[in-house]
Amino acid sequence: MSQVDRSDEAMAGTLGEQLDEAVAQTTRAQADPSHAPQHEQHGHPHGEPRGRYLALLSLSALGVVYGDIGTSPLYAMRESFHGPHGIPPTPLNIMGVLSLVFWSLIFVVSIKYLAFVLRADNQGEGGILALTALATPIKPLGKSERRLLVLLGVFGAALLYGDGIITPAISVLSAVEGLNVATPLFQPYVVPLTVLILVGLFLLQRRGTAVVGRLFGPVMLVWFGVLALLGIVEIARNPGVLAAISPYYAVQFFIADALLAFLVLGTVFLAVTGAEALYADMGHFGRKPIRVAWFSLVLSALLLNYFGQGALLLSDPEAATNPFYRLAPSWALYPLVALATMATVIASQALISGAFSITMQAIQLGFLPRQRIDHTSSTEFGQIYIPGINWLLMVACILCVIGFQTSSNLAAAYGLAVTSTMAITTLIFYVVIRDRWKWPAPLAIGLASAFLVVDLAFLGANIVKIPQGGWFPLVIAAVIFTIMTTWKKGRRLVAEREESENVDLSRLIEACRMQAVTRVSGTAVFLSALPYGAPSALLANLKYNKIIHENTVLLTVETRPVPYCPDAERFDVDVLGQGFYQVRLYFGFMEDPNVPKALASIELPGLKLDPQGVAYFVNRTRVLPSDRPGMAIWREHLYAIMAKNAASATDYFSLPTERVVEIATSVEV
Repeated sequence: MSQVDRSDEAMAGTLGEQLDEAVAQTTRAQADPSHAPQHEQHGHPHGEPRGRYLALLSLSALGVVYGDIGTSPLYAMRESFHGPHGIPPTPLNIMGVLSLVFWSLIFVVSIKYLAFVLRADNQGEGGILALTALATPIKPLGKSERRLLVLLGVFGAALLYGDGIITPAISVLSAVEGLNVATPLFQPYVVPLTVLILVGLFLLQRRGTAVVGRLFGPVMLVWFGVLALLGIVEIARNPGVLAAISPYYAVQFFIADALLAFLVLGTVFLAVTGAEALYADMGHFGRKPIRVAWFSLVLSALLLNYFGQGALLLSDPEAATNPFYRLAPSWALYPLVALATMATVIASQALISGAFSITMQAIQLGFLPRQRIDHTSSTEFGQIYIPGINWLLMVACILCVIGFQTSSNLAAAYGLAVTSTMAITTLIFYVVIRDRWKWPAPLAIGLASAFLVVDLAFLGANIVKIPQGGWFPLVIAAVIFTIMTTWKKGRRLVAEREESENVDLSRLIEACRMQAVTRVSGTAVFLSALPYGAPSALLANLKYNKIIHENTVLLTVETRPVPYCPDAERFDVDVLGQGFYQVRLYFGFMEDPNVPKALASIELPGLKLDPQGVAYFVNRTRVLPSDRPGMAIWREHLYAIMAKNAASATDYFSLPTERVVEIATSVEV
């Protein structure tokens, strides 16, 4: 590794501190709007960021948002001419593929996502679950109004898990394979070295992305600069390659062999695979920094590198084995491999963090059981670590590398999940622009149809990859979709069973009024999933302990189909009399449901809650599979296993363990 002098270290440190401060400003706005008067609550821009702050946010976006699409030049052109579905590197084919890559980046990324889809933000948040919640309310308990639309969004989220597995594997593997360009002696060590890097990457997750976060932007800035430089040098030797900007070459490519050109779309799509991440990560930076980073640097760097690879192939078709690394002079090969490995690790980090965010949203919306969620930074909102998901992703990524062996083999599995998600995004986006934005039907249909034609063309071209590995992300998505829908339906069935056995709360309050129940001093909070009736934990406490606390708070925590719930709408309180209070706490699906913290801000009539003196009673339901109508017996057993292994309400709601009483009940599903 090259040494860095002290002045460079100082400059890097200063830049890192500036990046940290930019994110910290956003975070302080999330915690207290007074810290950032020009921003809304939760850190989403009220007015567009400007000047130095915009530049720093745009630099940060390079690492988090553009890591995936920024590493596509490592394999996109290579797979078009050398992979399992490669075509001969003739001048007509090279110019045709370059034209398709150019217009794909313009239409899919610049127009579809940056110009239109990014406008569909759910209180500043993006991603397919946020888009679905924007199109139709999602009820954590009970049936949603547009069930098919919700299921479509959930399946799209399940597909993104497959993307989160394949992206780290193919990105790191393709970077390490650059060593083979230098000498074939490295061939036996490519897979072990890739596995070692992936293990280190996943082990690092527990410390949070803050550990390496401030390096993301600067490293990716260097990466995109190198992409552009490599491309410019080769284009200068063969400037005629720039003619491929004209769509004429793409049209001629299809005229010459329509079937071949259609199938090549499956590898051309690799150039835009990170487009969905632009939308998913919008909540971290806002629309403008993402757009500024794309149009000021990323788009030009990518195009220069792709056209540089095309120019190289025109002069040396044999370079198709690895045109990206062939762009570099021999003396720069090892430093380029090192830089590419760093860039792919950053790209992988962004996908892993995205999987954590999707999981948190799915839990809040009722599609996954509660899991332990660690917040790894006290200053950067959204930096979370979910151990269970982390280890599952690590095992899956390692199995991918060992099973597929090469990035070319993995490329056959890559793309199908992303193209499917993009098509689903278009369908849900149509509902948003038609129902929420009230666009005229002809305009909405015309725009969505244009997007969908391109999405389905890419999807159709990737379907042929199913036998070579495209089945893998589909199987992953099907398994996750089954788990998510089973948990959702199981929760609804349990709620219905508990509701059928519910005791009218008014009878209990009347018994207290008649002094038929022993009251003891103190305050007790009983958590229940149902906002009405007597909680199971309360009835069990009364049955076995024969007492009710002098002040009894019946608490229901509900997740609303919005990312963040304003503080003014955080709770509802009903005074029921005889010391009983019905409290409903509301959180958004991007929020951490910290119950004690939320209760501390509530003023109950006639009662001052002492956080240190409150006893919490929670119910842990034991699920018993049965032959009652509802779900197939195998799904009931699956739900029972998930319920048994779900994180406890104590941990999930951040309750003080020393003041929690957990009461178990049984329910048949």
